[in-house]
Amino acid sequence: MMELNSLRQFLVVARLEHLSRAADELHVAQPSLSRTITRLESELGAPLFDRSGRLRLNDAGRLFRDHVERSLGELEAGRRAVAAATSEGLGTVRLASETFLTLTGPLAAYKRAHPSVEIELQWSPAEDMARRLRSQDVDLCVASQPIHAEGLESVRLFDEAVGVGTPLDHPLAGRASVSIDELAGQPFVTARKGHWIRRLLDRLFAARGLTPKIVCESDEHSAIADLISAGLGIGLVPGFARRSATRTPGTWIAVDSPDCRRTVTLCWGADSHLSAAARLMRTTITGWDWTTGEPRERR
Repeated sequence: MMELNSLRQFLVVARLEHLSRAADELHVAQPSLSRTITRLESELGAPLFDRSGRLRLNDAGRLFRDHVERSLGELEAGRRAVAAATSEGLGTVRLASETFLTLTGPLAAYKRAHPSVEIELQWSPAEDMARRLRSQDVDLCVASQPIHAEGLESVRLFDEAVGVGTPLDHPLAGRASVSIDELAGQPFVTARKGHWIRRLLDRLFAARGLTPKIVCESDEHSAIADLISAGLGIGLVPGFARRSATRTPGTWIAVDSPDCRRTVTLCWGADSHLSAAARLMRTTITGWDWTTGEPRERR
């Protein structure tokens, strides 16, 4: 009989497609994890991974993964439903996003209106969001790039241009716009792979057969603007950041490309039974006016 822990371990191996990294994440010995996967395959009567060279999830493995995600998600939803039914208040809402600077306004408004709700914020790359929503690891996700996956519902929050931030004394600082070709060879300060702004940078350059010259990758995204202002390089900066109270001195130049944009979207599982706290959070975020920085009903 399959154990829940074995199924959870399988999902980590399926996501990483690497036994030793999965063992490290799970804090278990690799031989033990390998035996768990072999035992699952024996119970199912089919291999879940191709083992010629690098470990790869096969068709049977992908099919099984989808069912396991949904099953564990339903168990988690049941646990949360019981907790909500036996406790006072609205409970907890779990929100994953690629950036929380954008969400500061609606999150603050939500907390003021519902102070008893516990809000769990988790950073997540867009590529993990569909899996996390299907497994009900989180309730809602805010992505700054499209998520193409079945079983999700979404609402577009806003669409905006992404420009180039430069130091005040940079040779490009006086320009109204700049092309991607003109940015080739310029030193870029950006985020690590997986973050939406890095994916956009790589995609814009790859479309022209170019590779960006990256001089700094940072997990501290709030530090990127400071490093640009300090003269370490230039970087992509969303239009929203120009209106933020935390923005640092520098110039913002439009990029002469229709693809240099981001579309911010709120997503949730189509079959998820959202808690009252999550439904209220969804209403707060979708009802936010991103231009004025206030709920729409206040206008």
